[in-house]
Amino acid sequence: MADTVVGLRDLVLALGGRYSTEMGIDVDRDDQEVERWFLAATLFGHRISARTVVRTYAALGRTGIRVIADVAGSSWEALVERLDEGGYVRYDFGTATRLQVLAAAVGERFGGQVAGLGRLTGDPAELEATLDALPGWGPTTVRVFLRELRGRWPAARSPLDPRARWAAGHLGLPVPSDAPDPRALTGLEAMAADAGLDVRDAEAALIRLALAHARRSRTCPGGTACLALRS
Repeated sequence: MADTVVGLRDLVLALGGRYSTEMGIDVDRDDQEVERWFLAATLFGHRISARTVVRTYAALGRTGIRVIADVAGSSWEALVERLDEGGYVRYDFGTATRLQVLAAAVGERFGGQVAGLGRLTGDPAELEATLDALPGWGPTTVRVFLRELRGRWPAARSPLDPRARWAAGHLGLPVPSDAPDPRALTGLEAMAADAGLDVRDAEAALIRLALAHARRSRTCPGGTACLALRS
């Protein structure tokens, strides 16, 4: 277990933890921070790099768009400009429209704020279905949003991300790899606790490793010799 603890700590140190933290968002602080993460998570809906999402969220913030409700006060053209500034060139028109439609839906259904959803239900399936029904959202965006709200919202109990499970196995961490098995998340929670880490940071670091590995080295011995981690 000692090697596992060191390995997880080193992984988070080398690759980073939660994307929300990287973006200067603390979802554990208050509802406003959850609103900020909702907008940021929306940007992850396309197959686009996390670096681009971080840049784009910062570009939106510089013009006063920090939560989805702020979109209502911005023109479509201004949204496109900020998306282009962040690197969303391929998805700028569609994403600008998507943000406006989403802002209208959140206004109509939830009074412009989503942070209260976490207090309305303790049923993970109900919460996921409510989010999945939002325009432009889907299973990927729901998973991105909820995995960083574990511990804050009782119903935010999504399974361990498949990429995190793969990375854990690749590094030789004792995390069950069966896709539907809830022990995978429980196992990572125990290891993260032993390492003094938040499980959300541990999972995010594993996802980062899986993404880096896919880009840099398809043939790799894994474990402590993982080429993506060493590079």
